[in-house]
Amino acid sequence: MKYFTWIFSLAITGLLLTGCGNDASRKEDAKLQPAAVPVLELVKAEKGILASNLKIPGELTAFQNVDLYAKENSFVKTLYADVGSSVSTGQLLATLEAPELNQAIAEAKSKLKAQEAIYIASKANYDRLFETSKTPGTISPNDLDQALARKNADNSQLEAAKATFQQMIETLKYLEVRAPFSGIISARNISVGAYVGPSGKGSDQPLFTLQEQKKLRLVISVPEAYTGYLSGKTRISFTVNSRPNQQFLAQVKRLAGALDTKLRSEHIEMDVDNSNLQLLPGMVAEVKIPITPTDSTFIVPKSAVLNSTELVFVIRAENNKAVWVPVKLGREADNKTEVFGKLSTADSIILKASEEIRNGAPLPKTKLAVKS
Repeated sequence: MKYFTWIFSLAITGLLLTGCGNDASRKEDAKLQPAAVPVLELVKAEKGILASNLKIPGELTAFQNVDLYAKENSFVKTLYADVGSSVSTGQLLATLEAPELNQAIAEAKSKLKAQEAIYIASKANYDRLFETSKTPGTISPNDLDQALARKNADNSQLEAAKATFQQMIETLKYLEVRAPFSGIISARNISVGAYVGPSGKGSDQPLFTLQEQKKLRLVISVPEAYTGYLSGKTRISFTVNSRPNQQFLAQVKRLAGALDTKLRSEHIEMDVDNSNLQLLPGMVAEVKIPITPTDSTFIVPKSAVLNSTELVFVIRAENNKAVWVPVKLGREADNKTEVFGKLSTADSIILKASEEIRNGAPLPKTKLAVKS
């Protein structure tokens, strides 16, 4: 029995030693096999037009906006409009009263009447002397000349009095505040009985603020790099926070033609039809501008461009060697970017650029990437 137990133990030990030997042999064989060589994917340098959209903030403003002040120092007599009132051109908004102005008009009228009487008298005197002078030796020429001068002087004084009186009458019209254009009253800063006058004299704030809201201006500042893509025919779309699911359209109407010296951007305005009054002046809009160049450029995947501390470059495969090609970047869209550099359509570019691929280094096995 002891003999059989000893034989069985030897057999088990042999099997274990055989298994360990096989594992060691397999590990040794794996060390001796060469590592798999990575394959670099290449893409062709192709020319095309990269259409994209530029999203920038804009502001909606009233097409016309005016603060209305009193022309003369006066008191508010009657109000005919309030905040939110829709008014038309020439509509009466308020009437004012100025007792001092009425007194000044009465004085001007009195002076006019007095001057008319003086002129009538001097004219009659000259006419009599002139008729008498027709008889030789009755009136000296000097007396006739003095009478004529007096008549002309009184006539000048009469015309001045007429002008002063007419000016007072015109000033009286300023006591009626009327709308210069059709729009909506967006602010009212007066009440009946309030003392008003020109800005800084009788009123710190305007009587009314009138805005034309059925037509708005969309104002944006376009960065210098994108000004060349816009013209007077460019159509844009925009949204506002109050109506996020609704898209509005507008067309470029006015370009400043110069860059702001601080922001380095161009001031651009678009007209927006707001007949339904869905939009309000002061709203902030998110503007989407289509950017479509007219000339084709080299377009490569973003992964093919490496922006290192030294330079921005792509890696060209040339005679199985890596060649760093410095480029300048353009616009980006859909994981692609415009590049400008010494490239040709015959060049093959490494799809995933890396600084580990040094300039002039030999390249491992490569293959052309399959277009998705």
